[in-house]
Amino acid sequence: MENETVQPSWKESIHRQREELARMLREPLARLASECAAGWSDRERLNEILHNGYSSIPYGSALYVMRTDAIQVSDNVGASGVIPGHYHRNRAERPYMKETMPIWGFLLSDAYIALKTNRPSLTALQVVTGETGTLGYLGADFDLRELPVTSALYQEPGHWRQVKGDPVIRGALFQQTRAESRLDRNMSRALSILEALLTERGVFHCQIHFSSSQAIIWVIDDPLRYRVLDQEALADPDICLVYPSRPYPGNASIPAADISRILEAMSILRTIDANIYLRTGSINIYNGMVSVTFSCDGSHYMRYDEFLAKGTSFWAGSTS
Repeated sequence: MENETVQPSWKESIHRQREELARMLREPLARLASECAAGWSDRERLNEILHNGYSSIPYGSALYVMRTDAIQVSDNVGASGVIPGHYHRNRAERPYMKETMPIWGFLLSDAYIALKTNRPSLTALQVVTGETGTLGYLGADFDLRELPVTSALYQEPGHWRQVKGDPVIRGALFQQTRAESRLDRNMSRALSILEALLTERGVFHCQIHFSSSQAIIWVIDDPLRYRVLDQEALADPDICLVYPSRPYPGNASIPAADISRILEAMSILRTIDANIYLRTGSINIYNGMVSVTFSCDGSHYMRYDEFLAKGTSFWAGSTS
């Protein structure tokens, strides 16, 4: 595990993506802003400059120019030309106007929800300067759907994480006790069926809902759809015949031999305590992760080997 590559967090992935977008946008916006300075006092001239320069700003949905007080002095300009209804618009309350402009005069805002489209968007602002100093800002709006993803696909980290759930459930924890489910009464057979599905029948992700006696599975042959196995299916080994035999994937992160150990550990957590007990568990053989959610509504996400290394005494303390 010492040599395992550390995956960036989702926040780090966002930062890298924003850096790439800023590099892409900064120079063309600076060039266009210098042209806007020359036509600053003329609305029609500003609209013409924005229209002529629109194609130089990749992926933009609208361009406009504002004074330093956030009052718009041009119309909005898009791919088809002038977009009416925005001249003299006050943008002071928009999220990007409340961010601090860096000293270099270019800002790529945090993402926000656009007023008109109700879509995740962001805005780039470039300071417009003239002979008398700062005149205002050139703004460029972007719909996140149109922006390219320039960084590598985000990978879920493998470190142990704990997520606390509904405080109401935690507050009433000791006022409830585990009720035996149909799956509890059929645990050995159900886990044997799930082990066969995971190791021999192409199931790569499985969520086991112990309290409601069902399992949700995803199969290699049809990964975009889930399938629900109710308590009747989990009691009938013939369900394995529904799914074609598949060799255990060579690129799976969980060894096939450890699947039964994980399932057995989950069954122990089901009866670890009358008040604190396992409600849901999941296994993903590709990312090597196991999750467990207890009656206190607390969830834990961790690598399979870390899960197997924990004893029952650890979980008795962790979940409380």
